[in-house]
Amino acid sequence: MKPSTRHDYLQRIDRVIALLQSSVEQGVELPELSRLAAAAHLSPFHFHRIYRALSGETVGQTVARLRLLRALHLLTDPDGRVTETALAIGYDTPQAFARAFRQAFDASPSEMRGQGERLQAEIERLRRPPAVEASQVALKVEVVSVDPFRVMAMRYTGHQVDLDRAYERLFQWAAAQGVLERMAGIYGVPHDEVRETPAEQCRFDCALAFTGDAFEGDALVWPLALGGGTWARCRHVGSYNALDLATDRFIADWLPGSGHALRDELPFRHFLDDPEQTPEAVLRADIYLPVEAC
Repeated sequence: MKPSTRHDYLQRIDRVIALLQSSVEQGVELPELSRLAAAAHLSPFHFHRIYRALSGETVGQTVARLRLLRALHLLTDPDGRVTETALAIGYDTPQAFARAFRQAFDASPSEMRGQGERLQAEIERLRRPPAVEASQVALKVEVVSVDPFRVMAMRYTGHQVDLDRAYERLFQWAAAQGVLERMAGIYGVPHDEVRETPAEQCRFDCALAFTGDAFEGDALVWPLALGGGTWARCRHVGSYNALDLATDRFIADWLPGSGHALRDELPFRHFLDDPEQTPEAVLRADIYLPVEAC
């Protein structure tokens, strides 16, 4: 099968945006995930991840942008009422619409209606998603076979900036078990898209690999299998807080034209440095994406 190009992927994203725009303009319920993914010829498992990487915004941000765009078009009608505009684009109340509108434009709907040139300029700005340019620095990506391996994992749910505390608890657990000297690697498995999921609900498995004989977990920590099959690997250097953006770039710059598609499995990260001992600018982590040949 011929590898999909970046242009092909962007056309798929455009089909999704067209579906969302049609729903917003008709004032009907938004399409379900399965329908959006089918329109893009993507697996629902990775749809949000690929959509965000290639469009530069989340699905929720696209919907908000399209609703505001529709509102601006409706405001060009001098006889239209703000209340009707709010309900027509999916807001429950005129107050909720007014808040969102002022946050976006620093003006009320009535004030915007009186600024014809600005109104048209904002319409043009919101017609397309934010531009996502390919990086000028070539990514070094390896497609590798990874044998399954076992880690001991602890689930953390909450804001990702607090992950260091979760890993601290995991290290304390390993020390209490007397296995800290057997540690062979630090890993992480993000379960949720941090820009699609409320911060307090984001799930992340903190994990440690150990040498020697396997051992049992407990209520806090349990065995987890990682790897197995083919993976695309890319090295990230810099703040670990930038790993989500680095993954977006990995997908946007490498996946189109690679001849590979993402398998329905969670990506994982291999942390190569300790943030407490290594300057943030030179921290290293390998990002692993599950792939298969197209």
